[in-house]
Amino acid sequence: MSNGLPQDNFPEHVAIIMDGNGRWARKRFLPRIEGHRQGVKNVRKLLESLGDSPIRYLTLFAFSVENWQRPKEEVNALMDLLKQFLRRESRLLVKNRIRLETIGRRDELPEEVQRELDRVKQETSEFDEHVLTLALNYGSRTEVFDATRRIAEDLASGAITESPTEWEDYRKYLYTGHMPDPDLIIRTSGEWRVSNFLLLQGAYAELYFCEIPWPEFTIHHFNEALASYSQRERRFGRVPASPAEV
Repeated sequence: MSNGLPQDNFPEHVAIIMDGNGRWARKRFLPRIEGHRQGVKNVRKLLESLGDSPIRYLTLFAFSVENWQRPKEEVNALMDLLKQFLRRESRLLVKNRIRLETIGRRDELPEEVQRELDRVKQETSEFDEHVLTLALNYGSRTEVFDATRRIAEDLASGAITESPTEWEDYRKYLYTGHMPDPDLIIRTSGEWRVSNFLLLQGAYAELYFCEIPWPEFTIHHFNEALASYSQRERRFGRVPASPAEV
């Protein structure tokens, strides 16, 4: 995955909004679920190449809180695809020593899905080389609500004596409190928005948008995104480095 790319400016955490499955299928006069099936195959290709990459964290926006508004048949099909993915790819995760994590309100997912998630999480819990995080029933706004509720609960119980006043203290209450913020956020299929995904964590992330729909997004396209990232200067509000400092 990283062959030929600069190793001194490589993202530790890449997050992807996997967009365009439905439109890919519609252009081919196929049911929308066929686009999602092809998208799942693409996830496998990405995971297969993760083993030799400096990328430690890969976060995929798999199902948003807004996706429940889709037709029931499509939602059920998506949940079935998720179960199939977990059953089929758990061996791949173990083989490549990739730990599975989730973010979002997972307790609202079907019980069968939750059981499969628990199983794969347990099977991969000892791995630390790479972390695959699936954003399931996720939305940044609900994440803020849940973080605020947890802070209120800790204040009421006496676990903390005052509300967090610094980002590093507040971020511990987010779903992603156990991982670094994303360095690079990729969105496929030509849409130029982040759609309620990692809004706080991505405050200083580099953004990369491409026209390719997710089912056609290859390792070549992924490397193009990484190459674009490697050429950018991340300032975090600081003054740009002078030529003498580079």
